[in-house]
Amino acid sequence: MSGSPIWHPFTQHGLGEPIPLVTHAEGAALYTADGRRIIDAISSWWVTTHGHRNPRIMAAIAEQAHKLDQIIFAGWTHEPAEELARGLLAILPPALTRVFFSDSGSTSVEVALKMALGYWLNIGQPRHRLLVIEHSYHGDTIGAMSVGARGAFNRAYEPLLFDVGTIPFPASGAEQATLDALERECRDRPAALIVEPLILGAGGMLFYPAWVLTEMRRICAAHDVLFIADEVMTGWGRTGTLTACEQAGVVPDVMCLSKGLTGGAVPLAVTLASEAIFEAHRSTDRAKLFFHSSSYTANPMACAAAAANLAIWREEPVLERVASLAARQATRLKALAGLAGVTNSRALGTITAIDLETRDKGYLSALAPRLLAHFRDRDLLLRPLGNTIYVMPPYCIDDADLDAIYVAIAEAAGLFA
Repeated sequence: MSGSPIWHPFTQHGLGEPIPLVTHAEGAALYTADGRRIIDAISSWWVTTHGHRNPRIMAAIAEQAHKLDQIIFAGWTHEPAEELARGLLAILPPALTRVFFSDSGSTSVEVALKMALGYWLNIGQPRHRLLVIEHSYHGDTIGAMSVGARGAFNRAYEPLLFDVGTIPFPASGAEQATLDALERECRDRPAALIVEPLILGAGGMLFYPAWVLTEMRRICAAHDVLFIADEVMTGWGRTGTLTACEQAGVVPDVMCLSKGLTGGAVPLAVTLASEAIFEAHRSTDRAKLFFHSSSYTANPMACAAAAANLAIWREEPVLERVASLAARQATRLKALAGLAGVTNSRALGTITAIDLETRDKGYLSALAPRLLAHFRDRDLLLRPLGNTIYVMPPYCIDDADLDAIYVAIAEAAGLFA
């Protein structure tokens, strides 16, 4: 063995690509051991909202570290968790009354799926089938992979995955086919539909309109099918509102939140559920309790970070920053859209994306490593999804850094499309 012993996620070590050593970060930038300043154009995998090392969040973590580091959360509690839960209920739809803590987006989805199945079993109407949208992605644990698209991400683990019902992605002009398929599937009384609201992320930054989300929720409600909103990526302002569901007037039965929950500082996730789902698990019968936990559930320092994030949302003009970033990116995206080789330019909130016209498409496109190298050489953290290039920066990014990002994307279009 030579070099670092670390096995990195979503990294093909056989390609021998450089792995920069990051020493510190601030705002919208990372700094490496060899003296480079790297613009974080994807918020370090969609997590960093207000910028790296936000002073209020860092101070909250430091203060909490001097009080309580970690305790068991099964049958015990602490004030950071209580404060955070109260804060979440104050800003999210009133129908979501219960907060279950976990530690990542994938686990928040696992929790949601188990809540849905447990609900139907405990009320004496066991249902086992789950519905998903084509091209969806909900994480890399077994349940989360099962409700995601089958393909390169999970081919090796196919024997472990359970069957689901899949409805087609609501592509432009074909939305009704999606709704009709959902209507047919719901007649067989599935347990739940899980969706990424408005944007399918890892599936290629695929956008669909809010009215479709509204209709999917209506169909599920009409057939008494639970509706799970995976807002792990779309939450915390990414789509222009606190949650993407707001834009469709949708209140789900279950909502998953992570990534920006702590401003991206430390890992934490929550799964919020309706009172009916909670009540189905509350009983004098211990066999009906909700069987899920992890050792670090509701870590006090992570909860303190998230509570500080909520304070920022309450006390600072976060949505104004989001709107400003959306407008500044729209101007630059418009210029990109007119370039040869660029197709399907799209934007929602702080997220923009384009596709490069190429025969070699998909996540495993040979173009992807070349694009990665192109952006890395220009001191940018951009991580294309095959021939799809997307931008999702922290809300604090300035115009100079935005210019550098979009200039490099324009260069890529000229070189590779």
